[in-house]
Amino acid sequence: MAENDSVIAAAKAWKGEPMAIATVVSTWGSAPRPKGSHMLVHADGRFEGSVSGGCVESDILATAADVIAGAPFSVRSYGVADAAAWEVGLPCGGEIAVMVQPVSAEGFDPELFDRIAAARDAGDALTVSTDLASGHSDARPLETGQAFVNRYDPPRRLLIVGAVQIAQSLAQLATTLGIETVVIDPRARFLTEERFPSVTLDDRWPDEAIAAYRPGPSTAVVTLSHDIKIDDPALIAALGSDAAYVGALGSRKSHAARRERLATAGLSPEQIERIDAPVGIDIGAIGPSEIALSVAAAMIGAFHDRG
Repeated sequence: MAENDSVIAAAKAWKGEPMAIATVVSTWGSAPRPKGSHMLVHADGRFEGSVSGGCVESDILATAADVIAGAPFSVRSYGVADAAAWEVGLPCGGEIAVMVQPVSAEGFDPELFDRIAAARDAGDALTVSTDLASGHSDARPLETGQAFVNRYDPPRRLLIVGAVQIAQSLAQLATTLGIETVVIDPRARFLTEERFPSVTLDDRWPDEAIAAYRPGPSTAVVTLSHDIKIDDPALIAALGSDAAYVGALGSRKSHAARRERLATAGLSPEQIERIDAPVGIDIGAIGPSEIALSVAAAMIGAFHDRG
């Protein structure tokens, strides 16, 4: 999850200092944070990340202090408390279990942070298993029937093909959502830093660029140029990958013609069916910003379906 990047950065900054890490290991109902969410706690009380959005952090901080001081790892359960709900509990209604481990060779080995970061930088996933009996975490499979397995996927990425007005709004939205964004367009006058600040710009032809980014389950590809010389090669490259989401701008009529072109190019019906077109969730969107919102919502939905 992108939210864990700040935890990894803090672990790097605090390396060698006493720490504990809290992890959401189970959820039920309207839990505020998903399984795998982390909160890293320094011995001096500083922390990074969240396990409940603020509901139980105070109790976790106290537990983490005990673990850092030498207490054994702990798994704490929280739900809808009665009178104490305002102190420690989940007034919103769900239930969570949070594991608190020392950051050490016996608990969550500090080297695991480096391995997670390296995997993410390489665009790969890394799985870490924790023995719930001993509190020891390892990137190798554990020979135990009671283990919590946490998969660290690569950062989410959006490849936008076509540096048009909708792309400007979509790039801003994706960046706000913590999604690494690349705008691809061989037309130099469209692809400028002034129009697309704070995102990666790529002026290669879309099929070459998309192949270089190796789209996988953490990547979405959206074609917006309305130019078949640009969009079609991009779609062919994207549909030959394991991208989580492939969307294409255009009316139903233009998409019908697109389907025929892609079939002629050799794509199978199953590949063509993966295209979300007209792109985005139907919210009656009017104008570039609303269309971008509908596309972003469809993309996020696809990421969760693939998780």
